[in-house]
Amino acid sequence: MERYLCIHCHFYQPPRENPWLEAVEIQDSAYPYHDWNERISAECYAPNSAARILDGEGHIVKIVNNYSRISFNFGPTLLSWMEENSPNTYAQVLQADKESQQLFSGHGSAIAQAYNHMILPLATRRDKYTQVLWGIRDFEHRFGRSPEGMWLPESAVDLETLEILAELGIRFTILAPHQARQVRKLGGQRWRNVEGAKIDPTRAYAADLPSGRSISLFFYDGPISQAVAFEHLLSNGEQFAQRLLSGFSDARRWPQLMNIATDGETYGHHHPHGDMALAYALDYIESRQLAHITNYGEYLAKHPPTHEVEIISNTSWSCMHGVERWRNDCGCNSGMKPGWRQHWRAPLRQALDWLRDELSGPYERKGGEYLKDPWAARDEYISVMLERSEHARQEFLARHQARELTSDEQVTLWKLLEMQRHIMLMYTSCGWFFDELSGIETVQVIMYAGRALQLAQESLQQDFEAGFLERLAQAHSNVASFGDGARIYATWVKPAVLDLPKVAAHFAISSLFDHHEEHPSIYCYDITVKDVQRFQSGRFRLDVAQERVCSRITQECGSFTYGVLHLGDHNINAGVREFRGEPAYAEARQELSEAFNRADVAESLRLLDKHFHGAQYTLKSLFRDEQRRIVGHILESTLGEVEANYRQVYESDAPLLRFLSELHMPRPKVLQSTAEFVINSNLRHAFEAEDLDLGAIAALMDAAARDEITLDIPGLSYVLKKRLARLAERLAQNPAEPTVFAQFEGAVRLARSLPFEVDLWTAQNVCYRVLQEVCAGKPVAAADQEWLQRWLAIADKLNLKCAGFAMEATSPPEPVPQAA
Repeated sequence: MERYLCIHCHFYQPPRENPWLEAVEIQDSAYPYHDWNERISAECYAPNSAARILDGEGHIVKIVNNYSRISFNFGPTLLSWMEENSPNTYAQVLQADKESQQLFSGHGSAIAQAYNHMILPLATRRDKYTQVLWGIRDFEHRFGRSPEGMWLPESAVDLETLEILAELGIRFTILAPHQARQVRKLGGQRWRNVEGAKIDPTRAYAADLPSGRSISLFFYDGPISQAVAFEHLLSNGEQFAQRLLSGFSDARRWPQLMNIATDGETYGHHHPHGDMALAYALDYIESRQLAHITNYGEYLAKHPPTHEVEIISNTSWSCMHGVERWRNDCGCNSGMKPGWRQHWRAPLRQALDWLRDELSGPYERKGGEYLKDPWAARDEYISVMLERSEHARQEFLARHQARELTSDEQVTLWKLLEMQRHIMLMYTSCGWFFDELSGIETVQVIMYAGRALQLAQESLQQDFEAGFLERLAQAHSNVASFGDGARIYATWVKPAVLDLPKVAAHFAISSLFDHHEEHPSIYCYDITVKDVQRFQSGRFRLDVAQERVCSRITQECGSFTYGVLHLGDHNINAGVREFRGEPAYAEARQELSEAFNRADVAESLRLLDKHFHGAQYTLKSLFRDEQRRIVGHILESTLGEVEANYRQVYESDAPLLRFLSELHMPRPKVLQSTAEFVINSNLRHAFEAEDLDLGAIAALMDAAARDEITLDIPGLSYVLKKRLARLAERLAQNPAEPTVFAQFEGAVRLARSLPFEVDLWTAQNVCYRVLQEVCAGKPVAAADQEWLQRWLAIADKLNLKCAGFAMEATSPPEPVPQAA
């Protein structure tokens, strides 16, 4: 009988965006990357779009897009981040779905996911419906087709969820084998109990629903999926392939579907180079015709269910107690903190449920003043979430407004709908998955609740915060200093709450260090500046201006006056107030400028307080990324002086350090630290220099080895990786541009000469693509034999196997320019 293989990857990251900025702020724990999304994208999502297949000698012989040959889903919130921050990988994911339709009889490999990873069995029916509909609409917007399947967050399932999937046109979903209760042949009478993961996972099953609808279910192979995720099966691609093939049995008399499902991050993030094991295993099986590579949609079309199944409701793939991990201290946790308990889970969910229910009635009543059907409008709000444009807003209003709305009423409406969006987001499953109430994922869902509370206050003129905090206080942290949920809210959420005056203050302070255009943007806010007056006296500076701040999310706008006084270094004081007319503004501008021009600092500070009534802001008021950038700017000259001093000490004492090394004597810690600072700093500057001085870099590396310097390998590797990537991307536009080509050659030689690994991923991709185009006879600008030989030499240094390219590429289409 026929054998089919389908590997499903669930790619997902919890939403990490600051709810007030709609952007992920810097996360130091992800160093050297900006944040964990960026790091995991570099370790997993991007590598799977261009996975390497190696020969027996470790050379790269093929680069493939894994996404086109597997089944996969991406969380919509993750795809939204990728679209903005990793556009090349995002484009490869979308392209892979198109390619998979060519490979798999018109069935794309991408399937949808319920929107923000809410545990659906624990949600109200209304919220389930919105989550599924938003997931479908997001998928259609990105992939340009309707999804055949949908991944359920944590594969958590109940009959009501399956009913909604079927109602909205979803044909199938994927579950764990222990989620099946009993099976029987279609039309049969006798059920067979399969509890305890005894279901045969190699066929599709039909689930008949109480409404009379039906949906197909696939159950993945549990033991092999477990081995992939937790038993280091990805350390060898051929062993991975053989383990996959072991799931088939000659005893079966039907077309078997061997299918596994794991977190997609398994392939590269959790297991480095897992993307390569996946690519090799698929190539190994396909090239030897050991099974048909397929996806669920194609298999279902070719082999519809012959059996029906009854599920066990309120179960999931990651909690042996059903769905208790997301509402109780069931014992499921990471295992990293023995003795910690998760008693906080229940009161956290109860507090959020209370908030959701308390806001539902007021939303319905207030929304009913503006909308034909507030809940239908919430469902359709996804169209605005996907395209924050005036056109999308007007289309939405044309469909849903009950009457023509004023500008102020529209702002209130957008706040009501954003309140509902954040109510959805506050149920993201990761808030309960881990061990501790103060963990970053749990604080994030409380942040979403904080934003919902603020929007409720502004749109409904009702304060629900006290009641929410009373209930949140019942959730107790394992860390005594953090206390309970109410204290965590006060510590992390309350300071993050943002309003238009704070945005205005942020711009006022950051404008001291930037030359902003007339209409700058800060995250999801647009700024219009008017009548900027700048006064300078030595290191001191005073700015006074008017600005208008508008939120692209709620359309709320405010006009402000600001004054900002910089007394050098980090000493910054700013005042912001609502614009009260030209006379008041002119008075403030005149008095402040006169005091500043007299160099009367005390009077300037007093006038700031007078005209802005204590609405004072400092460098601490800035958003995290901008705060980091401006502090870096302020420290630049100071650090330059410190670096020069360190360098002088090092150069003076370097001979002594070498003498101590020769005697095998311990070096004084202060001198060793100085040497490490200087060598790492010099290497970073050398890597960033416009012209790479390979001789100087080699000398620095020799000094580091001789003096036993601890190198900042993550930081140095990251700097060189970024430089290589930039050069490669420039070269991809014109593969024969001599200056860039020479710089690229030098950077590659440098990377290969270093005693630590440098990520050559982008460089390899570009080289592989250029040589493929030459071999395919496609025109490549200025490609002659000399130029080709230089590319082949680079390919060799990049570990790309060149034999095939060298044999095939004998007819260059165009003459070469003079090499640099």
